[in-house]
Amino acid sequence: MDRKIEKKKGIRPKHIGYTLAGVAFIILLAYLIKTAGTSTYRAERDKLTISTVEAGSFRDYISIIGTVEPITTIFLDVEEGGKVIEKVIDEGALVKKGDVIVRLQNNDLNLQILNTESQLAYQSNELRNTFINMEQQKISNKQQLLSIDYEIIRLKRNYEQNNELFEKGFISKEQYLISKENYELAQRDRELRYERMVQDSIFRENQKVQMNNSLQNMQENLRMVQLRLDNLNIKAPATGQLGTLNIEIGQQINRGERIGQLQILDNFKVVAQVDEHYIDRIRHGLNATFERQDRQFGIDVAKVYPEVRNGRFKVDLHFTSETPDNLRTGQTYHIRLELGQPIEAILLPRGGFFQSTGGQWVFVLDENGNAATKRSIKIGRQNPLYYEVLEGLKPGEKVITSNYEMFGGNDRIEMR
Repeated sequence: MDRKIEKKKGIRPKHIGYTLAGVAFIILLAYLIKTAGTSTYRAERDKLTISTVEAGSFRDYISIIGTVEPITTIFLDVEEGGKVIEKVIDEGALVKKGDVIVRLQNNDLNLQILNTESQLAYQSNELRNTFINMEQQKISNKQQLLSIDYEIIRLKRNYEQNNELFEKGFISKEQYLISKENYELAQRDRELRYERMVQDSIFRENQKVQMNNSLQNMQENLRMVQLRLDNLNIKAPATGQLGTLNIEIGQQINRGERIGQLQILDNFKVVAQVDEHYIDRIRHGLNATFERQDRQFGIDVAKVYPEVRNGRFKVDLHFTSETPDNLRTGQTYHIRLELGQPIEAILLPRGGFFQSTGGQWVFVLDENGNAATKRSIKIGRQNPLYYEVLEGLKPGEKVITSNYEMFGGNDRIEMR
């Protein structure tokens, strides 16, 4: 007799298998729908740089390299040309004011000095002879005046005697008048001679002043020529360190030619080259720091040079307080130049992706970290460590920040 078999109730093993297969199918279907039309690149995780988006203080600064230079540099220009016969002090040596650095020789200048000295001696002799003649003329005039005075005394006496005799009738009127006219003529002659002597004396004094001035001018000319001879010894104009010295023994140096420079070591500055991208943001007074011997030293922008060369412009920075010990010309330091005050922002670490995307998009990892998809973002300012993210990312998200060249035009990255 047949027996009716009853169906067992409840979940059987085959039901579990059906359920798992259905879930897997749904997940696969969802994945296919999600990735439909999306190009995918598979990359090894250990070959990628993955960074975490952070929220923090963004410091607007740039890193530049500065070179130490003296604030004061004196250029050595040749005042008198000549041939180099001796290089007394070498480059880099410390010198004191007045020390001879280079000796030159100029035979034409020596000949000019000899000619000037000869002319001065000749003019001096001529001047002395003129002085002697003038003194002799002065004595001669005095002798003439003395003779006239004596003649007047004699004529006066004769006139007075004739006047008495004429009144008594002992002499004729003609004889009396002759003695009177002679006496009056001598007086007028004496006045004229005296006036001429005064004029001669004034002329001689003026002539003496002119001749003295001429002699002084010649002496000054000789002194200046001798000074030119002394300028053949190129001396240190101040105490400092001799920098470059572009000369060789036997070289002919022209007047006004620059042969080197002297660095004054009592104060220093830092000179840096900055990318022209920041030319509108660099201004006088910006603060900067650099590290030396585990200490931070403060400097600020003292001068901004407007000229741009090869995409860069120059700035001078001066120390704001303490100067490092044993500072030397030519030392270089990595300087942190602040462009503005710190602000709170979303930060993305710098990476090679920026060269490929220009900061317009990045690959952002999903929650499980196995894949990354392209996302548009907006980047603001940047410093040597971070980009300031204005839109598109949240703190805690992970981003591929290494170079994107290997990804080509794919929109999705799968990692294994």
